[in-house]
Amino acid sequence: MHGLSVHLSRRCLRARPAPAVRRDPHPDGSPSARATHEQTARPAPGHLRLRCIGTARLPIHLKSTRERTDRCTTCTPTGVPPATTPTTRAATRTSPRPSRPRSTCGTTAASARTTTSLGRMTTTHTGTSGSLRLAVIPGDGIGPEVTAEALKVLEVASPAGVKFEQTRYDLGAERYLATGEVLPDSVLEEIREHDAILLGAVGGKPNDPNLPPGILERGLLLRLRFELDHYVNLRPSRIFPGVASPLANPGEVDFVVVREGTEGPYTGNGGALRVGTPHEIATEVSVNTAFGVERVVRDAFARAQRRPRKKLTLVHKTNVLVNAGAVWWRITQQVAAEYPEVSVDYMHIDAAMIFMTTDPARFDVIVTDNLFGDIITDLAAAITGGIGLAASGNVNPDRTAPSMFEPVHGSAPDIAGQQKADPTAAILSASLLLDHLGYADAAAVIETAAIADLAAREPGAARRTADVGEAIAARVAG
Repeated sequence: MHGLSVHLSRRCLRARPAPAVRRDPHPDGSPSARATHEQTARPAPGHLRLRCIGTARLPIHLKSTRERTDRCTTCTPTGVPPATTPTTRAATRTSPRPSRPRSTCGTTAASARTTTSLGRMTTTHTGTSGSLRLAVIPGDGIGPEVTAEALKVLEVASPAGVKFEQTRYDLGAERYLATGEVLPDSVLEEIREHDAILLGAVGGKPNDPNLPPGILERGLLLRLRFELDHYVNLRPSRIFPGVASPLANPGEVDFVVVREGTEGPYTGNGGALRVGTPHEIATEVSVNTAFGVERVVRDAFARAQRRPRKKLTLVHKTNVLVNAGAVWWRITQQVAAEYPEVSVDYMHIDAAMIFMTTDPARFDVIVTDNLFGDIITDLAAAITGGIGLAASGNVNPDRTAPSMFEPVHGSAPDIAGQQKADPTAAILSASLLLDHLGYADAAAVIETAAIADLAAREPGAARRTADVGEAIAARVAG
């Protein structure tokens, strides 16, 4: 890299000066010059000082037990301060539970009955009595409004004998601006004890100088995904009856994107050198492990096996990202041998974007990495009615930690408190939550009610957020 070799470690990206030419053997043993500038001058030591752009949040499967609490002590983070030193409580306790101490949360019991709607891969329950612990993070902007309606519908849809015990957390932009905290370790450990997480939306006002870019994405959302091992990011995409698509002839669109959620370039493994100079260098390293790829690919194949069309499409860029692409391609082929009934297709990401807008009905199950999945799912939301209808799940299929369900849309602070937000995506996310917990029938009831409400809407007619929630809840109640 022009006289500089970059050494990557799990805790921090560090740089050291390198010889002008670095020669490594070819596979056949012959040397090859990998640097093209034979006489590059060694930069002055001060020019090699690394600027960390945030505390890297490695996925749980990439960290040893010791590393889970280690911090980089040699660099001063910029942009994302460590969210690990709690100074205030996350919320006010309303009914403490002596059997399970909670230092920073408020707990309220809410009657709830559970079943599953978007029946994917869950074990069906038959209404046995029990208590389910639900961590609720309403968030910022319209988050509390849409979350309230999702909880309203969730309570009505839950099967008899099942009660949701809600624990609310005031995590988000408002908390950070008030306390400087993003996600204290103590709060993370409390959340870990729950059966599921329902998230509204987080994010402050655009261009707020007191809210560093990426502080919530990395410190809250990505940290929850990594620490709770949400390696499957699930995004169903379907054009519901009565919903207009911007595409003239989209066909019958009904596919699901299985996005890897704990690896890729989102691990925070990167840094910057010579910041603010004409010689600035910035890196973002994409981490792809055989372990991480195989488990999400297996999950995608299992989902494809259960769907009528039984088709899986791997989306990547193997002709350019040859190292990561090779891992994804090879493991997909290996797992495919165990699923002979599932047809397998491959597309480069650019080709997939073309077909997403010209023939989206061709897709059934898409499996892809973290970055490509992020892009694909936003476009998928756009062609199926907008992000206001898009639900998602950050899933830990192994059930070693609670999974998190949230609408795809953001906090929309410009309409917060005005009852203008459509809560349908949040309600459908609650349906996914029930499905994951094993209540497929109740989840299907929510989805059916939401679809019926969408079909009955008059074009251009405005409704309050609470009105939509009440209408769907009434349909669920029957």
